[in-house]
Amino acid sequence: MLPLDVLTPDEPRPVLLMNTIWASRSRLHDDLTAVAGLRDFLGVPVDEDDLVAFRALRQALRDLAGVLTEDTRAIAQDRDLGRAVAEVNRAAKSARRWPQLTVESGKLLQHNESEGSPADRERASIAAEAIALFTGEDRVLLRACHAPGCVLYFVKDHPRREWCSPSCGNRVRAARHYRRNRE
Repeated sequence: MLPLDVLTPDEPRPVLLMNTIWASRSRLHDDLTAVAGLRDFLGVPVDEDDLVAFRALRQALRDLAGVLTEDTRAIAQDRDLGRAVAEVNRAAKSARRWPQLTVESGKLLQHNESEGSPADRERASIAAEAIALFTGEDRVLLRACHAPGCVLYFVKDHPRREWCSPSCGNRVRAARHYRRNRE
């Protein structure tokens, strides 16, 4: 799994799902190559079909983020916008939700009931959050990290934030320092 010092846990869940593909100095890593990785990510029971569905959703989210951020990195080049939109919509419909009225301690409360497996509900929830992220006011805050070798996305939650993590910022500053002193 991705080290916590590389990925801040405060990112929205769609960004966390996109960032289950990450890079180290030596290679590209994929945290969703096995059912166990998805189970660790979601914290609910999953099977092989869920893994396939989440990998498809992740690729769709990365394609959409690449378009929105005008990402020029090599990993973001083969985008299929039509397929990505269809996949996010399919995921959003994977678990039906509807409001239910209940009475607790003499008060009327609303609870949301839903159909589908826990993994289907998580997938639908992440897709709905992604739709809100990509179409809401926060869409202008979604960024691709352009630190050397980084393949992550992040939400710019501070005016001075330019990288996904402090370690990426350090790599950029070190590379800049090296270039200046080398010349």
